Amino acid sequence: MVNDPIADMLTRIRNAIIAGHRHVEIPFSNLKHELARVLLEEGYIDDYEVLEGTPYSNIRINLRYWGDRRNRRNVITGLKRISKPGRRIYVGKDEIPWVLSGMGIAILTTNKGLMTGQQARRQGIGGEILCYVW
Repeated sequence: MVNDPIADMLTRIRNAIIAGHRHVEIPFSNLKHELARVLLEEGYIDDYEVLEGTPYSNIRINLRYWGDRRNRRNVITGLKRISKPGRRIYVGKDEIPWVLSGMGIAILTTNKGLMTGQQARRQGIGGEILCYVW
């Protein structure tokens, strides 16, 4: 049993990038599905698909790399879980952090769904910071 499914998802993505895999499979949940959607919209992954299964479903995330085969570099250079089950981190609209001076994104869960810190600033809402991606 996994106590923190978001941290498990980020760790699976991090490990797949280090190993140089093209894709990674993660157990399905609606929150993970929305997190994959945000990563796709921001250009950190190539694509994702939901694989329906009889006992449970998975999400297959196709990782994005740039460069040719020998000089291939991953687009995601870092992932960091911020709000954890033991310590939730909430911010207001004026306290949303900048990740690497705007080079990365903060992913927040708000009352209007999952979104990046920049989108939350534009809409003038705060929320719980799930993770940083750069």
